[in-house]
Amino acid sequence: MRTYRALIGRVGLILFLVMQAGAAAARAAAGADPNASSGGTVDLTKVNMSTVQEVWTRIYAYLAEYGLKIVGAVLIFLVGRWVARLLSNLAAAAMTKAKLDDTLVRFIKDLCYVGMLTFVIIAALAKMGVQTASVIAVLAAAGLAVGLALQGSLANFAAGVLMLIFKPIRVGDFVEAGGAKGTAKEIGIFTTVLNSPDNVRIIVPNSQVMGGTISNYTINGTRRVDMVIGVSYEDDLKKAKEVIEGVLATDERILPDPAPVVAVSALADSSVNFVVRPWVNVADYWGTYFDLTARIKVALDENGITIPFPQRDVHVKNGSLAAPKKGRTA
Repeated sequence: MRTYRALIGRVGLILFLVMQAGAAAARAAAGADPNASSGGTVDLTKVNMSTVQEVWTRIYAYLAEYGLKIVGAVLIFLVGRWVARLLSNLAAAAMTKAKLDDTLVRFIKDLCYVGMLTFVIIAALAKMGVQTASVIAVLAAAGLAVGLALQGSLANFAAGVLMLIFKPIRVGDFVEAGGAKGTAKEIGIFTTVLNSPDNVRIIVPNSQVMGGTISNYTINGTRRVDMVIGVSYEDDLKKAKEVIEGVLATDERILPDPAPVVAVSALADSSVNFVVRPWVNVADYWGTYFDLTARIKVALDENGITIPFPQRDVHVKNGSLAAPKKGRTA
């Protein structure tokens, strides 16, 4: 302890002597007698141990007044930072256990940590004697200015948080939202990234996604294939229906439940229309649609059933053209 006090005393003496030498140099530059004494100076030739003791006493007083505040502020910052990290990790663990999206978990964890660390820093500054009311007012004004400047981005942010909580869209879903259609590749805090069927990257603001209708073609796991097949009025409808049902029965991708529907839906201008509605898994939708279109056409041709197309018959009477009228396919 004595060695520590002696070291502090010597440092204080050196600082004191430097201050006095600077004061003497200032007086000399001003034209005054550098050896002249004043009320605020000390004769360097009369420096003794009592002077050193006085300097040490003053330094100790300053350390007692401000040193403890600095140490307290440092302790508040270190302990507060540790507590902030601990609480943010606990919150992240709870959200992970609740099976929230990883992106949302990481964002809320970082947000909680930054918010708590801000309060810790303000508390540390208050311990050091800094007027934190002005600091808080400056932060509030800055936050208001930033909020007004970024209100569009904040709307996207709020929509992104809602999307990550309620999950109307998941990565890999084929959706139609915000005026775009494609497979969701990334769902961020501010934007959603889609890949269109022709491999075009589409970036949609989250506010547009949540502000409109969202059509998710993947989330239910199955889809219904809607097809319309027309046959001639002269063909046997029962036979046509049996042929179509036979094609559906041979395709293993078609689900038995719900059962496929084959029924007459309309008597059109030139054909009798059947609706064909089998159910398939989402991954099999387009393959089944294209295959059934071709196979039903081939099966109808093999059974002598005609798929009609619009045509116009022209009748000639007495060597002149009669008024044309619509007819049906033979």
